[in-house]
Amino acid sequence: MSAAQQEVLDQDLSDQTIELGPVDARQEDAFWERAYWRERYYSPGLSYEDYAPAYCVGYIGYAQYGGNYDDAEKSLCANWERIKGDSRLSLADARMAMRAAWQRMAERPERDAAKKSINVRLLRQRLRMPSFRLNASALR
Repeated sequence: MSAAQQEVLDQDLSDQTIELGPVDARQEDAFWERAYWRERYYSPGLSYEDYAPAYCVGYIGYAQYGGNYDDAEKSLCANWERIKGDSRLSLADARMAMRAAWQRMAERPERDAAKKSINVRLLRQRLRMPSFRLNASALR
């Protein structure tokens, strides 16, 4: 890892706010925490903490890239690798969760989409993952 990459990882982003465009991250996180175990790709024995980073990449990715999931998948997978933390999901399983979160955002009517932001500290607390590191490079 380069010194520049380590510097980004070491930055304290706890009090920064991330603009997510038409995404209410709190609402999405709450939805997926209630629904993840009903998805066809759910694997018994895995918890929400395993799926949460993939959902986060999916809905934040939609706000970042918009358009077609397939066009953004390479970037989303790179983001997944950066923020997965202790998640036990394989990349293949993470792709299904990312796609589900992306699709949920894509199917929402624009009239219901309001510009939202979320504090990174709140997102980390909600995910309850000590190793989950949301950093500036993960949002590119």
